[in-house]
Order: sequence, then C-alpha cells, then structure tokens
Amino acid sequence: MDRAKRLAKRLVHHPAPEDTAPTVSVQNYLGQFRQSPRRAVTNYLLSLFPILSWITRYNLGWLSGDIVAGLTVGMVVVPQGMSYAQIATLPPQYGLYSSFVGVTVYCLFATSKDVSIGPVAVVSLLTSQIIGRVMKAHPGQWEGPEIATTVAFVSGFIVLGIGLLRLGWIVEFIPAPAVSGFMTGSAINIAVGQVPGLMGITGFDTRAATYHVIINSLRGLPRTTLDAAWGLPSLVALYIISLGCTHLGKRYPRYARVFFFISVLRNAFVILVMTIASWLYTRHRRSAKGTYPIKILQTVPRGFQNVRQPTINSELVSALAGQIPVATIVLLLEHIAISKSFGRLNGYTIDPNQELIAIGVTNTVGSCFGAFPATGSFSRSALKAKSGVRTPLAGLVTSIVVIVALYGLTPAFFWIPNATLAAVIIHAVGNLVASPAQVYTYWRVSPLEFVIWSAAVLTTVFSTVEDGIYVSISTSAALLLVRLAHPRGNFLGRASVREHADSKETREVFVPLTKDGVTNPQVAIIPPSPGVIVYRYEESFLYPNSSIFNSELVSHVKKTMRRGKDMSGVSMGDRPWNDPGPSKHGAAADQVLNDQKPELHAIVIDMSSISHVDVTAVQALVDTRNEVERWADHTVEFHFATILSPWIRRALVAGGFGVGVSSSRAPREIARVVPYRELDGESSDDRFEPVDVESNGESKLPESPNPSQKNEHAPIISTDTPFFHFDLVAAVRAAESGLPTKL
Repeated sequence: MDRAKRLAKRLVHHPAPEDTAPTVSVQNYLGQFRQSPRRAVTNYLLSLFPILSWITRYNLGWLSGDIVAGLTVGMVVVPQGMSYAQIATLPPQYGLYSSFVGVTVYCLFATSKDVSIGPVAVVSLLTSQIIGRVMKAHPGQWEGPEIATTVAFVSGFIVLGIGLLRLGWIVEFIPAPAVSGFMTGSAINIAVGQVPGLMGITGFDTRAATYHVIINSLRGLPRTTLDAAWGLPSLVALYIISLGCTHLGKRYPRYARVFFFISVLRNAFVILVMTIASWLYTRHRRSAKGTYPIKILQTVPRGFQNVRQPTINSELVSALAGQIPVATIVLLLEHIAISKSFGRLNGYTIDPNQELIAIGVTNTVGSCFGAFPATGSFSRSALKAKSGVRTPLAGLVTSIVVIVALYGLTPAFFWIPNATLAAVIIHAVGNLVASPAQVYTYWRVSPLEFVIWSAAVLTTVFSTVEDGIYVSISTSAALLLVRLAHPRGNFLGRASVREHADSKETREVFVPLTKDGVTNPQVAIIPPSPGVIVYRYEESFLYPNSSIFNSELVSHVKKTMRRGKDMSGVSMGDRPWNDPGPSKHGAAADQVLNDQKPELHAIVIDMSSISHVDVTAVQALVDTRNEVERWADHTVEFHFATILSPWIRRALVAGGFGVGVSSSRAPREIARVVPYRELDGESSDDRFEPVDVESNGESKLPESPNPSQKNEHAPIISTDTPFFHFDLVAAVRAAESGLPTKL
C-alpha cells in the first residue's frame, strides 16, 4: 500500500528533473529540405564539375608538379596499358585507348588529385573471363573488343546512374577486408596466369581456376621455350631495381628523389632493353609462316584506327546480363577504395558520389574510343602521389604521353617480347597482395573479418574472381546482419574513479557488472540498489534486434528479482500454460528463495549508444514493460538516460514512456499487425491517454523563452517527461529516490 502511494505521488507530481530536451515534429523535419528549386538545381549541376571550383586558381607552382607527375605516370601507363590488354585477351592498342580516355576525362570530374584512371589488373582479368564466357556461349557471333567495349558502356552507365542519384553510400556496406581479399586473390590469379607466358609454356587454358593453372604450369615446365630468356631476366631486373632503389633511397636520403625516379623508369628501361635484344635476335629469324622464335607483340595499329561506336543490341546485352553486376561492383569498389585511401594519406576528402560519376563518364565515353572497362589504379595512383602531383589536371599531361606513344612509337612496339610484358604484369600485381602484417592486423582487430578476407582469397584462387567477389560481399552482409541482430548489451554497476592519480576528488561512473577484460579487475564495481536494474544497449534499437533487448531484460528480471505473486496457493489449473511456476511439492521452498530476492522497483536504460528506434523496437519495449510488470505484479518505473535524438524521445512518448503514465493507461500494443479488437472488446490504443501529451504523440513544451533572457538554472530536459534524464547518474538517482527507506 505504501508503495502504491509513493508511485501515485510520483505520477501526479512530477519532480523537477535535471534534464530537458526539445522535441520535433514532422514539420520540423521537412523544414530542412526547404530550399529554392533553382538554387538546388544550380548547386547540383555545379557539383558535377569539381574542376570549376579550383581551375580559376591554377598557377605555375601547381603546373610544375602536375607536369612532373603526369610525365612520370605516362611512362608507366603505356607499358602497363598494353600489358593489361593482354590480360583482357585484347590487342595491345585497346589498353592504350583505355589509358588515354581514363586520364583525359577523369580530370574534369575528379575529387581526388592522386587517382589515375585506366586499365587495371583485376578488371582486365574479369574482362577476359567475360569475353571467354560470351564467346563460348555464342561462338563466332561477337569479337572480343566488341564485347569488352559493350561491358564498359553498360557498366559505366550503371555506375554513372548510381552517382547521379547520389547512391554512393551503398559502397560503405562492403568492408575493407572484403575488398582486400578479392583483390589479393585476383592478384594471385593474375600472377599465376602470367607464368606460362613468362616461360613460353602453352597447351592449356591460363584463364582457368588458379590451382589448375599452377598444376598445369608445373607439368609444362619441360616444355619451357626460349621466351623464358626474355621473361625471367626481366622479372629479376624489375625487382632488383625496385628493391635496390628503395634501399639506396633510405641509405642516402639526400638522393632519395633521384632513386625514386630511377625506380619509376624501371618498366620502361626493362622493356626498352628487352625490345632491343628481341629485335637483334628475331629480325632475321622470321619463318616462312611469318612466325618468330619468340612471341613478340608484332603490329600495333597507329593512332585510333579501331575507334568505333560500341555495339549496343539486345542480344549482346542479354548475353552479358549475368556478368554486368560483377563488373559494375569491381569498377566502383576498387576505385572508391583507392580514392579514399589516398584522400586519407594526403589530407583531403573525396566525394564518393562524384567519383562514381567520374568512373561512369570515363567508361561510357571510353566505349566510343574502343576502350575496355577502366577504373582507379593503385600502383599508378601511388606513383602519381609520390611524384608531387598538385591537381587532377596532371592527367592531361599523361594523355599527351599516351598520344605520343600511339602515333610515334607503335613501330617500336612491334618487337616487344610478350614474356617481358608478362614480367611487367607479375611485378605490378605484386603490390595488390596484402602483406602478412596487414593480414595479421585484420586478425587482431576483427577475427571475423579475417575469416571474410580468407574466404575471399580462397574462393578466388579455387574458383573465379566473380565467385570471390560474391563470396566476400555475401559474407560481409551476413556478418553485418548478425552484428545488427545480436548486439551486445550490459547490465551496469557503479564505480568511483579519480580524475587524476593525485586527486582526492572522485566521480561516479557506470561500467558492466561482468568484467570483460576492459575494466581494471582491481576496480570495485557496486551493483545498483536492490530493486533497480541499469542496462545499456550498444546498438541502434531496430526491428532486427529488438527481440534480443526484450529477452535479455525479461530473463534478467525473472532470474534476479522477486516474483510478485505467490504461486504456492494457486492451483495448477489456474496457472498459465507457458509459466506454471514451481511444482506443488517444491512451491514452499521456491517461495522461500523468491522472498530472498529484491522487489523490482525501476529499470534504467542507458540510451547513449542508441541513435535510432523504430516501431517494432518501441513495441518490444512495451512488451518488456508488460512482461516485467506481470512478473513483479505491480507497476515498474522505466527511466531513460542520455536520449540523443528528439525522434527517439518522440517515439518513447508515443509508447507511453517518460511521461509518468500508469500501466493501466499505457498502450499495450502500438505495432498491431492484424485486427483483433473483438477479442478484448476494445482497442489498446483507446486505453492510452498519456499525461501532458498532444494528440499527435508529441510532448508539449513550454513556449520558447526570449533568446536574450537566459536562465542558467533552467532544466535541460522538459519537466513534462520526468522519466527522461540528462545522464545516467541522474537517471539512477531518480530511480533510487522512490525506493523504500529501508533500501
């Protein structure tokens, strides 16, 4: 009886709490979108061309850095472009077409100064697999370049649409370990696939699963040809120059930049030396059939002779329908990952939506130049950054180098050995393989994401790149759903801590009662007063995880708190089927144990980690209140601390929380799915008459005071919601203030 009087007093007379927070209405929410349509359209159109924001400030200081970086990247992109065209099973000139369009178009739309667009190893490998599948399913109907340019157009158009619609946030659902995993697996796949070309071994499909290629390459070692004399020395020379320049740059810091540019020129130097050697050896050894003793590049058409309109017809698009999703995913994933990385390293922020627009335009326009799919290159972007690039305009300098190569160097390309290009590819993709230190970091930070990385690598090696991508994405999505559906929650106790080691002043904090290795084991953690439960939920409170919240709280209450109704005097026939209580013989002993437990008075929920709630979650909270009150057989107070969002406050008020309503007037259901009013004779909503709550579910607030009239003692949170508190300490004190004196 005393308890009922105390509770009635708290419900009728709201104590002046320590806190107050404004609420919001739908009108407040929609107000943020009110803007002049003309201004919105103008800002949107200007945002599509970031070059307009900085080109007017271009100066000679920037120009010198851009020229050096552009020339440096140009000397690398020419041999790499032709090499990656080989991976894509296309003639070498298509790699140069892709390189030219990528570096030219990107500078107009870029928000990253470092990224270099063009052919890359993973996309080239994927293109070769797409070409192989389409040509196998439709033999003789389309040629490889025709298929590749169509893939570039369709996937580029999709990425462009994603960027224009500002849907770039979808990329955030794929974590870094998943991207690293399929890139590592793809790099291994590419390197293994180039070994036969490096050694001159033929007679099997180098686009098969990686383990098949490894087995067949080992079997084919006795068939090694003279090509190995150009391939192996090239690979060894590339690594010697790279490692030697890195070592000398560290030993002689004064000449570090000189050694850097020597290392940059290693691809061009090795190709030049091996091309001269190839010309000296093969120029007089052409057979009657027109073949040479080693495989060489032979004729590379001068200029843009293969430029033509992309083939866009329903039959080809239908044949590519199953391959387009993976091509699109790789384009946007690899580019966004690279651009974000260099933005972090060099102190600027990229716009993911704008970067997707840049990739989309590059591939859509590139398909009209005979280009195959292109995206951001890690190795060339790193080279561009180290060369001192200042703006995206460096891409125009690189495009000039590609044009010079297309129109002036194609006769020399005739004698380039294929084995040397294979060595260039193997050396280039080595940087894409995650280092042991990086993999170990994945394990230390998140073992589950290490499993995702491993699954992506193994799937790519033992199956295909496409399967590796899908496995990495699906496992990442599964992990995200598991984490969302099974978040962590902790029952809290109080501890006293000092601000400084020498300070005598202490303050009260709340930490988990179960010491999980984070809290110092020597710290004494005191549980809340008997009858009070303090709980923190470490996730947004939404429909996938709301049942976990409900089950944890209800289970804890039934385990640690006194059951309000004495079941020893209730016959078995009158007991509920799902909770019959103790057996008749053990009822007395169970009641003795039950009487030793504290009577549940209040539950305090720390909302500091919760940023969103939905209808299902509030219904779960209502269910929790109903179940614990049924167990305690009386009204239980629910206190909420640190509500960060006015929308959460609004939702809780709609559920009958915070305003001090009694359980008889609180809603028992707010997420009704089926109409069954006839079962209880009335709507549960009809019984809900919240105190001081408007008909639209928003709590009333006093009129806003004049901004010039400030009161330093004004409450932070509205006094109309006495069970909402500014912080956890205040919430627990308020919950404990209603306890009987003996507690």
